Amino acid sequence: MNLYLRYFDQETLVSNVDEAIDFLADIDQIGMTAELEADIRDYVASDVFYPKRYKIRPRVYFIIIKTEAATMQDFKEKKALHVNPASEARERIVAPVIQRLNEVNPGWYEGEVNFKRVLLVPSTGKFQYRDTQFVAQLKAESGIDCYNRIVDHLRERVDERSQFPSAKGKNFKFRFLGKAK
Repeated sequence: MNLYLRYFDQETLVSNVDEAIDFLADIDQIGMTAELEADIRDYVASDVFYPKRYKIRPRVYFIIIKTEAATMQDFKEKKALHVNPASEARERIVAPVIQRLNEVNPGWYEGEVNFKRVLLVPSTGKFQYRDTQFVAQLKAESGIDCYNRIVDHLRERVDERSQFPSAKGKNFKFRFLGKAK
């Protein structure tokens, strides 16, 4: 694990915390203290991979970034990015939702769309957005086909300024009812 440090135009890539502290101690404006040194050592020893920003004075900071990059050029070209296990798990969770949406399974579907519908307020003569729920049972090839058919149907019947959600979001739900006969 290497450390990238930057203070304005002064930057370095070091292989251990002692080299990092030496680099920072050579910069007069930072003013290395025992507390700052202890905090840097704690950050480097921790499992946290987010960049750490240290305030020198108002609107003046230096940063430390943990990296797997062996050289400064690798770091600049982002060749050694640390992969966060939590983001990997999130990608595995999201992928099945998208996969289920695109899964071809012809038959009857029930789709529910919650969208922002533009309606005229008769008393004021102005238009406003209203949350509207639309549920339909229809024949479709997949979840995305169900979504597209519902939205196409609604676009012909509501004001064109109405806003429809993404098929991948929480405002569209569908379920497979069964094979078409």
